[in-house]
Amino acid sequence: MNQGILSVDEALTQLLDGAQSLVEIENVATLAATGRVLAKPQHSNIDVPPLDNTAMDGYAVRAAECARGETRLAVSQRIPAGSIPGPLVTGTAARIFTGAPIPPGADAVVMQEMCSSEDDHVVIRHKPKPGDWIRRVGEDIRAGGRILEAGVKLRPQDAGIAASVGIATLPVVRRLKIAVFFTGNELVMPGDPLPRGAIYNSNRFTITGMLQQLGCEVSDFGIVPDSLEATRDTLRRAAAANDLVVTSGGVSVGDEDHVKPAVEAEGQLQMWKIAVKPGKPLAFGRIGPKAPPGRPGSAAFIGLPGNPVSVFVTLAILVRPFILRMQGVAQVEPTACSVRADFDWAKPDARREFLRVKSNAEGGLDLFANQSSGVLTSAAWADGLVDNPPKQAIRRGDMVRFLPFSELLH
Repeated sequence: MNQGILSVDEALTQLLDGAQSLVEIENVATLAATGRVLAKPQHSNIDVPPLDNTAMDGYAVRAAECARGETRLAVSQRIPAGSIPGPLVTGTAARIFTGAPIPPGADAVVMQEMCSSEDDHVVIRHKPKPGDWIRRVGEDIRAGGRILEAGVKLRPQDAGIAASVGIATLPVVRRLKIAVFFTGNELVMPGDPLPRGAIYNSNRFTITGMLQQLGCEVSDFGIVPDSLEATRDTLRRAAAANDLVVTSGGVSVGDEDHVKPAVEAEGQLQMWKIAVKPGKPLAFGRIGPKAPPGRPGSAAFIGLPGNPVSVFVTLAILVRPFILRMQGVAQVEPTACSVRADFDWAKPDARREFLRVKSNAEGGLDLFANQSSGVLTSAAWADGLVDNPPKQAIRRGDMVRFLPFSELLH
């Protein structure tokens, strides 16, 4: 095990190097594929659109026949979407509706707002140019073209693209199976009486919710008593049918911190301390022998700290990329942006800090007043984190690296 304190970047490199991507693939209906990770690239067998069609309701015409600017033409046919038009008769216009094919012979569409209907004729009050309001065949997608890359987490628009070329099912990586449990004799569940000295187990809800938002199947092993034997037993059972075991609490060096020795007894611990605030103690290793994900009795292990904000931040910054890599996602780094700080941070820590902030109406960021690792309301109030380098003070007006939660929670 690396006994030194790692930087965030060093820790993330170790985590990603140790992430064994799932290999099992399942086919799911395209309608149910949003949020899943695409296992194989997809290509189109058709052009989209398959025919030249109109982008507007209006009249299909020959542009040269409307060069005077106000032209009266007979309406020779009506073309709704889904129909097959005949050739456009010379000296006439065709009434046409959005999405309908362009009739042979027509080279422009005049939107209906620029026309006046007169019984079976239309007056074109516009000088169209060839190509006006026509969507060309293959303008969006060409037959044989690649439409989706492997290793992307499918969004609704990705599923829409697949459907637009007729793909009814998609090959996706199976869902990652994660077991969670929580150590601490002081923990009780909401709904139960709260004895003196006890606390409600908020981490159970934060962790489970974040893992589910990442598309994982979560098995909850509940609260485990503070004993080495109980912790080892739960680790073995959790690793038996899961790809990853995530725990909260018990990863420090106190007499009642049993996770670290339990992992060392049941497998191997590769990483322990990280120079991050909040969240210094974070354990990474493996339960059972090193093996591909899915092998019974073998699972990756991540031990999170016990403080609720430390849990939230380390999950978002370190565990999320690890999980995405196990799921087969190619791009795991969140997209940051540079935003103005509307606050002062005069006493930076020697560790890399992740400050809870919220966007304001003036285009800057406000800082939650209490940045303690135990103040979960800071994470609920905020809409992102400032990624602040070690020992770097922030003055009002400075540009800072902002990570919105929209980049960290999916």
